[in-house]
Amino acid sequence: MKQQDKKFMQKALSEAGKGAKKHEVPVGALIVKDNKIISRAYSKVRTLKDPTAHAEILAIRKAAKRIKNERLCGCSIYVTVEPCSMCAGALVLARVDRIIYGAAEPKTGGLKSVFKIASSKKLNHRIKITSGVMQKEGAALIKDFFKARRAAN
Repeated sequence: MKQQDKKFMQKALSEAGKGAKKHEVPVGALIVKDNKIISRAYSKVRTLKDPTAHAEILAIRKAAKRIKNERLCGCSIYVTVEPCSMCAGALVLARVDRIIYGAAEPKTGGLKSVFKIASSKKLNHRIKITSGVMQKEGAALIKDFFKARRAAN
């Protein structure tokens, strides 16, 4: 694991923690260009009452606005959990160069676990994928969140 990947994933985990404190599914994302963070987000599906308000989508929107371009060429995204099919598709459309994620998502993963969207040869853009970066920490956040949620019900 590259030290740089770990450094940025720690920041993504921090974003996920912010979401957990607001009773959101704790997924954090940040987009990096030229070794600088250009956007960061955590999932806000419940807060915004928006099923598309995943951390990755919010980070894409902020990054595109910041660089004033809908194409995020030269950018990498760090996500605490494997992106779903919606987010994987959005990352392909945004032309992100690289996706670095922590924990696999065996039920809805759009990169390796269920679908392989970002590496599909049927699409006009493919993304380099690095998985398992700080996966234990990302998985623990999700597991603890849902355990607490089940206990509350």
